[in-house]
Amino acid sequence: MTSIAVLQMTAGIDPAANADVLERAIAEAAAAGAAMIFTPEMSGLIDRDRTRAAAHLTTEDRDPVLARVRAAAAEHGLWVHLGSLAMRVEDGRLANRGYVIDDRGDIRARYDKMHLFDVDLPSGESWRESAAYVPGDRAIVVDTPVGRLGLAICYDLRFPALFAALTEAGATILSVPAAFTRPTGGAHWHVLLRARAIEAGVHLVAAAQTGEHQDGRATYGHSLVVGPWGEVLLDMGEAAGLGFAAIDPTQVEAVRERLPAIRHRRAIPSVVRA
Repeated sequence: MTSIAVLQMTAGIDPAANADVLERAIAEAAAAGAAMIFTPEMSGLIDRDRTRAAAHLTTEDRDPVLARVRAAAAEHGLWVHLGSLAMRVEDGRLANRGYVIDDRGDIRARYDKMHLFDVDLPSGESWRESAAYVPGDRAIVVDTPVGRLGLAICYDLRFPALFAALTEAGATILSVPAAFTRPTGGAHWHVLLRARAIEAGVHLVAAAQTGEHQDGRATYGHSLVVGPWGEVLLDMGEAAGLGFAAIDPTQVEAVRERLPAIRHRRAIPSVVRA
């Protein structure tokens, strides 16, 4: 069995304060013997006031939250999946970018969110992620102490083709850091996460934002760890904090032998309208 840590947080408009939370969580997770910690989408800053947020947005080589997390990972000898940060890219726009950082503080992988959240909800909430962000164009897997990790972010969850590609590339564990809205979370969060784990017989870790944020939004919480048979190993409810789950990497192969759906996948060459 391998212990992993999951941070559920209520990130705010001050990156330094958010970095404090991340550093404490890394230290606590390492002290508890976790092999890796997973943090939510937008761990460094949540602020929909784009004018106010702009003062804190910078490039990867200058981002203070990323630098502090890398230093903490090295100090405590812990792998970190930093769920995502808002990062300026070459054309001046932003990427919603996740990082896998090893126990020496080196960046092992980067993933830019591919599917952008442009929706109008019945609650009256309207989101246009594409107004500020550019989508990623690559699916990413990376070897970690908890298995070959396939990376996704939040709204990506609704696009199973991405997860099929990740498991075809050998992923045995998937990560879906998120800042799900309460309406969509209450309706779809658990069922979609369990479905993505069940489809390929993998562990899935979903570290989430939760609660009332300083910019006025509210997020669903319920960070989950799901096993390869679809069983919920951890549900953190709505409170911010650090949770732990024990995962057994050997269960992935056991489940895939019991129900080898991943081996039964077939390419669909065309759809014929009868």
